[in-house]
Amino acid sequence: MTNSRINFAKSAPKAFKALIGFDAAARAGLDPALVELVQIRASQLNRCAYCLHMHTSDARKAGESEERLHMVAVWHEATSFFSEKEQAALALTEAVTLIPGGVPDDVYARAAGQFGEEELAQLLALIFTINTWNRIAITTAKVPGTDERVAR
Repeated sequence: MTNSRINFAKSAPKAFKALIGFDAAARAGLDPALVELVQIRASQLNRCAYCLHMHTSDARKAGESEERLHMVAVWHEATSFFSEKEQAALALTEAVTLIPGGVPDDVYARAAGQFGEEELAQLLALIFTINTWNRIAITTAKVPGTDERVAR
């Protein structure tokens, strides 16, 4: 089956380049392992196989354990695998990604208690960007296992 959907990067190069810049800015100052955990969890929730494959591969290359990667989807039940800070980030990722009527005050407060104001803003920006990337990949029917990123 041939993909008859647009190539977003080629069809909207200015928007794509701006998103790459936003993504890079969002990551600045955040722990790379935390970045991957957030991107993995959002991709799981959004059912974005393309991004999930990409970010689990990136996490492995960065030294993340298979054990923790398998536990991301069930982190609520596997809290011993993740630090308090990672748990707060994963909870915020879920609340922002699913946004079922707003981000609950307790979830926001938990994250604010683990991250300084600037780092929390970076985390939110990261969550916003992965949700955008997920939507692009899903809408344009990106094929998992075909990492088409421009070198970051």
